[in-house]
Amino acid sequence: MKFIRRVGLTFICGALLSLGVAAAAGAADTPAAPADSAPTAPADAPPGDVKTLDQEVQGLKKDVIDLNKDLFVLQEELLFPANTQVAVYISMDVGAFFALDSVQVKIDNKEVKNYLYTAREADALLKGGVQEIYLGNLKVGKHELVAFFTGKGPMTRDYKRGATITFDKGVGAKYLELKITDRVAKHQPEFLIKDWE
Repeated sequence: MKFIRRVGLTFICGALLSLGVAAAAGAADTPAAPADSAPTAPADAPPGDVKTLDQEVQGLKKDVIDLNKDLFVLQEELLFPANTQVAVYISMDVGAFFALDSVQVKIDNKEVKNYLYTAREADALLKGGVQEIYLGNLKVGKHELVAFFTGKGPMTRDYKRGATITFDKGVGAKYLELKITDRVAKHQPEFLIKDWE
């Protein structure tokens, strides 16, 4: 999807550039007025046609950017309509007992996302960041989400835990949050899935 957007934007920018070059070439091909017909502007002043051409190109660039924004919004609405949309986010709180390496998400026993974190991404989550890990479509009805968290637990041991939730998908969009918190009393991480009604 990003590739298609990038190719489309490249094509539009290329078209604008060729339009600007063609217009500049057309302005250069117009015959010069005879020297005795009218007084000429100083040599260092830009011609009026070049200014208007530059303004037209800038206007076209702005129109292309606005059109690209509109196309992106339309694409999101068509691919993920609000009545079937489900979004899954992940967040971490504290992180003293767990260092996140990867997350695997299954919905209705089908793997929908398997994400491996870099050190910078995990650090961003520890600093309060929230990541959209999955965006997709589901039918109305009961569904089950299972998330597996892999990383380093207490005393830097390999640690893999899961969390599950059964939720009802209604007509509107559904938002779920995978939340990793520290359970200080037990010196263990806790993995929760929160359903945002």
